[in-house]
Amino acid sequence: MPQTDLPPLSARGDDKTKTPDAPALDAPRGESVDYEALRFPGCQPISLSREEFERIDDRIEYWDARAGIAWVVADKYGVHEGTSRRLPHLAERIASVRGTPIVSYGSVTLLVRDADGRAMRAMEADETLYLHPTRAATPVKSLIIGENDYPDVVLEVDHTTDVRPGKLILYEAWGFPELWVVVPPGATRRRPAGLTIHRLVNGRFQSARTSGAFPGWTAKEIHAALTEPVSSAATCRVLERVGRALGEREGTGPDDDPLWRVLGKRKLAEGVAQGRAEGVAQGRVEGRAAELAATVRSLLRARGKQVSDAFTQRAPALVDSPRDTVTAAALAATDEADFWRRLGTPQRARS
Repeated sequence: MPQTDLPPLSARGDDKTKTPDAPALDAPRGESVDYEALRFPGCQPISLSREEFERIDDRIEYWDARAGIAWVVADKYGVHEGTSRRLPHLAERIASVRGTPIVSYGSVTLLVRDADGRAMRAMEADETLYLHPTRAATPVKSLIIGENDYPDVVLEVDHTTDVRPGKLILYEAWGFPELWVVVPPGATRRRPAGLTIHRLVNGRFQSARTSGAFPGWTAKEIHAALTEPVSSAATCRVLERVGRALGEREGTGPDDDPLWRVLGKRKLAEGVAQGRAEGVAQGRVEGRAAELAATVRSLLRARGKQVSDAFTQRAPALVDSPRDTVTAAALAATDEADFWRRLGTPQRARS
């Protein structure tokens, strides 16, 4: 394990969180895990047989059939679930920009079966995301190790817990491609708030600054998005950026999203209707201006007054004056310039 902030497993204390009598057993994908050394800080052990495990509805962090022990979170805080449940909402926004769905399976049970197909070991993920659910063998009830495809991202929230000496080791051994571990502000285990991205490289987790599943999404940006009460403008810009990066990689975009297509068609219809209304209104204005201009020209010429070719270009200004005022000015004006003065519109210098 390339976790430099952890002492060797054999040197770790806190025996009360050690799984009692759990035998070592080869894990999937050829990795060997010392199950006796796994620890689950912030959790408490309870007796749980295989038969009881099959019937239990409560959430467990980890369960071992041979030991007959399950580990459950000692202090259940709402912030734990609240933080993890924000991830699907963020993913939905990214998916809408990418144009294709991203599916969350929530806190799914990760289940290892023995050779006879019986439940042997289980662990609960806080949140799981599949970027291409239609192509993946997704879980039905539990995610069966060795049968179902792994999610592209698993999220663990360490508010009162610490996944590093236990769950993190199993995620690596089982070959999960990307794990995010978030420590929310105010976490009770005296760890600094933040998010660590663990990406599997040659069978080992390595800490990374950015996600591999969501290109360009940094650990700092993810932490901010998961822990702010509502998505800020800055976070929304980040979500759009990540969604467009995914779309560019896959040749999709917002127009491929059903909701965006509906909204786009509605916006187009509104734009067409607005344009048509503006065109009708403009046509009415232009028609009234042309009518008034023809009236003024006729009156001035009937009185022997010369009307220039530039008069028509200034005709739209007539619509700002009542018809009676325009007619009176045409009947009283000594010339074209005087007509415009009587309307309060000085004659422009001729070019």
